[in-house]
Amino acid sequence: MTGISSEFPETTLDDKTLGQLIERRRHLHAHPELSNEEEQTARYIEEQLAKIGITDVKRIADTGVVAVVEGAHDGPTLGWRGDIDALPIQEINEVSYRSQNDGVMHACGHDVHTTVTLGLAEQMHARRDELHGRVKFIFQPAEEASPVDEPVGAEKMAQAGVLEAPKVDAVFAAHCMPTLEVGKIGYTGGGVWAGSDLVEIEVRGKKAHGAYPHEGVDAVLVASHLVTALQSVVSRRVDARQACVVTIGKIEAGNSYNILAEDAKLTGILRSLSTEVSAQAKEEIGRLARNICEGFGASCEVKFTAGARPVINDSRLEARAVRALEERFGTDEIVPHEPQLGAEDFAAFSRRIPGCYFFLGIRNEREGIVNALHTPNFDVDERCLGFGVERFAMMLLDVAKGWERE
Repeated sequence: MTGISSEFPETTLDDKTLGQLIERRRHLHAHPELSNEEEQTARYIEEQLAKIGITDVKRIADTGVVAVVEGAHDGPTLGWRGDIDALPIQEINEVSYRSQNDGVMHACGHDVHTTVTLGLAEQMHARRDELHGRVKFIFQPAEEASPVDEPVGAEKMAQAGVLEAPKVDAVFAAHCMPTLEVGKIGYTGGGVWAGSDLVEIEVRGKKAHGAYPHEGVDAVLVASHLVTALQSVVSRRVDARQACVVTIGKIEAGNSYNILAEDAKLTGILRSLSTEVSAQAKEEIGRLARNICEGFGASCEVKFTAGARPVINDSRLEARAVRALEERFGTDEIVPHEPQLGAEDFAAFSRRIPGCYFFLGIRNEREGIVNALHTPNFDVDERCLGFGVERFAMMLLDVAKGWERE
């Protein structure tokens, strides 16, 4: 383990605990599993919970695991969620704990999230005489999956009753953040992650020979105008003070180089931090697409498929949690952070009950730990494990203790 220099804060966790955290994280990192395939990961979580001494453990939503630690005092039921799935990425890091599953990698830090969640469960179990109420630890599969015909991930767990029996009063989570220095915890003061919608536009023109384009309607030309025009939705129709992104990442058209394509399909994403902005953007995209196609003599079909909803922190819960963290660790370590236009399915929980989502600093420029999420050379400064467990354990204890007073 790298020695902690004076430029970073220190954790009060002992070396044995820190060593266990690193061992767990490296095991998980070396054995990643894709969404809905996390059977070995779930078994490992169950084994670790048993070693800790936690007995209230059960499977839910196939490869999900939920564990409850009961405190000695009356109080709320708080939830802590850690996602457990990996990505279809080939790791290129030359480390001893490199992925042993070809083409699969923990490139989004879910190995860290799982480890921190296990560490928090261990801390709550060890300190249950101090705990008011109980904490339900939710080990969630398939965060990276996209719903097609049925719910996945957080939504599947919610529909399976993970927030019930006992009913969860509030739920927390945190995500590795490579833009945030190790030792720091970030909060956003509202919106955290964007909602994400799949955008599909099918353009229908008329086939003709390339030498006689006037006899047809060129679907490729129409689609090309659409790609550029759609950016005006963001720059000219949506309030510039509101975050919104429209990206067309895929175009399919034609089957011959000298024939005007009869059809073209554009596929992309719409992201925003507000359901209202998203609804407006959808309306604008549909109207713009239809009008442009009509102007060229073409027609189109516009389809939106809902993905993750925006993650927006409950203001009262976030204020409680941030205050608890600042009182323990100071404002130098608990810092504001910009929201992200990436997507996360935590809203399946936080739209049902109050939720609060944090960022966990993992960055260490001196050690070269700066790479972005979802890249083949992503890694973390493992000191984040101790910082995450220590800080969030104290937050859970303090929020639970003060629950009835607020």
